[in-house]
Amino acid sequence: MARILVLGGTRFLGRAVARLAVARGHDVTCAARGVSGAVPEGVRFVPVDRDDPAALTPLAGQRFDAVVDVTRVIGHARHALAALADHVGHWSFVSTVSVYADYATPGLSAANTPLLPPPPSDVDGPGPGFRWYGECKVVIERLVRERVGEDRSFICRAGLIVGAEDSSNRFPYWVRRLARGGEVLAPGRPTDRVQFVDVEDLAGWLLHAAGTRLGGTYDGIGPTMSRAEMLAGVAAGLGVADPRLTWIDQDFLRAHDVREWWGERALPLWVRLPESAGLMDRDVSASLAAGLVVRPVADTVRATASWMSAHPGDVPQGGLDPADEAAILGTWEAERNA
Repeated sequence: MARILVLGGTRFLGRAVARLAVARGHDVTCAARGVSGAVPEGVRFVPVDRDDPAALTPLAGQRFDAVVDVTRVIGHARHALAALADHVGHWSFVSTVSVYADYATPGLSAANTPLLPPPPSDVDGPGPGFRWYGECKVVIERLVRERVGEDRSFICRAGLIVGAEDSSNRFPYWVRRLARGGEVLAPGRPTDRVQFVDVEDLAGWLLHAAGTRLGGTYDGIGPTMSRAEMLAGVAAGLGVADPRLTWIDQDFLRAHDVREWWGERALPLWVRLPESAGLMDRDVSASLAAGLVVRPVADTVRATASWMSAHPGDVPQGGLDPADEAAILGTWEAERNA
């Protein structure tokens, strides 16, 4: 049994880490404000406001085997490292693929992708629209390596995280859409690449890293697949046989104001090519060799659909409205038959 401190632990990935750690018999403490949700059953909760530089100091006397931190605020990371770095055996920091400066080149890895420059000195955390998000994570990565050391720190640059409790609507959109049935607008080409990681798989890898004292920097994302494979996995998880997919060219979609990635009037997990060809086509062979294990897409779909059914009020909306989708499909068919 290990003593694990999760800085956070009240929502999505942090909750998944805490929940899985308890299930595996570890002694788990979560330190957070507690305003975004509750910690899992069996976890000791310590309320802290990380805006206070001294908030984590009382925990310094309780030695932990491992810390998992997901912060995006530079000051929060600096305060945590100052208070705890000398009292823990291993430090995992969940960074992001948003630290990269090159989204155009497919097949790059954590070892060879250039990073964004740090933000201006007066920026402590992301602003509206996630401005400076990746840049702040770049700084925090450096702080962790400098204070904890390469051998005791695990930098996990997470990609798109999906699964139960996903509040982004990027993966839930496709679960909802294929469950509804009918003709489905599929963006781009069947061979376009898609890449993501199940929240439970990422949580498991973070615990594996803590238990094995894994050091280094890796991408926390599953292997790439085609969009056709991804949609087939969604259909399989829902028990939908032979979904009616209509593939529509990206130039047509852009001309009809269909947006990419997420948000209103968007088709999630779709990005412009070739400008963003590397965003969901990264080489994660090093991550898989270092212990990342990924489950079939259908399993992620079943977990997501179960959560969506049990907690309808928590399921995010957005994406392409059914009426807009039908109109675009009709226009596409009319122009092809003209």
